[in-house]
Amino acid sequence: MSEAASSQRLLNKVCIVTGSSSGLGRAISLAYAQEGAIVVCVDLRPGARQEIKSEQEIETDVLIRQQGGKSLFIKADVSNAAEIEAMVNAATAQYGRIDVLVNNAGISIEAGQKALKIHETPEQWWDLTMSVNTKSVFLATKYVVAQMLRQDKLASGDRGWIINISSIFGLVGGKHIPCYAASKGAVANLTRQVAMDYAEDGIHCNAICPGYTATAIFVNTTQIHDAEEIRQRHPLHGIGMPDDIAGAAVFLASSEARWITGAMLPVDGGFTAQ
Repeated sequence: MSEAASSQRLLNKVCIVTGSSSGLGRAISLAYAQEGAIVVCVDLRPGARQEIKSEQEIETDVLIRQQGGKSLFIKADVSNAAEIEAMVNAATAQYGRIDVLVNNAGISIEAGQKALKIHETPEQWWDLTMSVNTKSVFLATKYVVAQMLRQDKLASGDRGWIINISSIFGLVGGKHIPCYAASKGAVANLTRQVAMDYAEDGIHCNAICPGYTATAIFVNTTQIHDAEEIRQRHPLHGIGMPDDIAGAAVFLASSEARWITGAMLPVDGGFTAQ
């Protein structure tokens, strides 16, 4: 492991990360492993998407183990209840408990497409986006929370941490992304709801709201939209990097965030401050 592992802020926490094979999920999984976590990588396939060539070199769970960490890959469709329940059961059978859930898996059908307003948007885009981006958060949270409630609290008095990946467009509107914005807005308010319902049980629930970040979705977006114009919309350092989001995800899963729940944390270079 690298020198960054010395802090070990997530030592021996069992952490599920959905959409772990590429982009933000990959970066979060690797950061968690460096902090001493046991990482359960969940995706449709272990290999990364094609848009970011550097991610193709080695699968996330394999890389974690090569670097001395502990990791398990579980194949699951995050929009399928039976597969999510089976994933939670498999992770629990392997490691005995679940401490952290990162609901990261998501899509943006509208990225890279001709700009469409709601009256032009196919119904199929809406159904698929809501299924992958929103229903998946409901399902994974449903089954993971049920497991967390069966577990003893840790010495800190906490029972678990849920971190949802929303978006700047879960906080503000954007042009020509009705499906994506609606799905991420739903994630933001579901986060608040879960936080309120389970605070007394010692379960934290927070969301990260990334700005435009250098992932496969951004590559697809810049096939239609000007990349430099997007960079200039972020006052601080242009677009983000996956590690910027991973740092926030580590913090929200650590004891340093013991008094935080129901928060929407923009990691967006100042995009939503304008």
